Amino acid sequence: MTEGESTPTAVCVGYLESFATGQPDVVASFVSDDFINEHTAALGSGCTGIDEYRRRLPGFLSSMPGLRYDVEDVIADGDRVWAAYTLRTTANERPIAVRGVMRFVVRDGRVAQRIDYWDSLVFQRQAGMARP
Repeated sequence: MTEGESTPTAVCVGYLESFATGQPDVVASFVSDDFINEHTAALGSGCTGIDEYRRRLPGFLSSMPGLRYDVEDVIADGDRVWAAYTLRTTANERPIAVRGVMRFVVRDGRVAQRIDYWDSLVFQRQAGMARP
């Protein structure tokens, strides 16, 4: 992140864009040491702390080839940011596009908390893992 890009909105958009690099260290560079990662979807698995998050990132990124978040809209209020997105990846050799929203808390220029709201059934259906 360069000088002048430390607004909560810039931090969160940079974080979402970092997934397209496929590099765990780049993604983890956006989160705080005490990062809280929550998921509301049944397929999601949350964790607390940068060390555990960093440990999980390589497996997550390798399971989602070509992963990127296309940011549709961002709303910010102080240190709180909401970002609507479309997650794009490939699963079971099928293209995946799942819409969702992440809610963030930013502290000291890093993402301190992320809550991800998305429909895992949509993902499973697109991946051929569930009936339409």
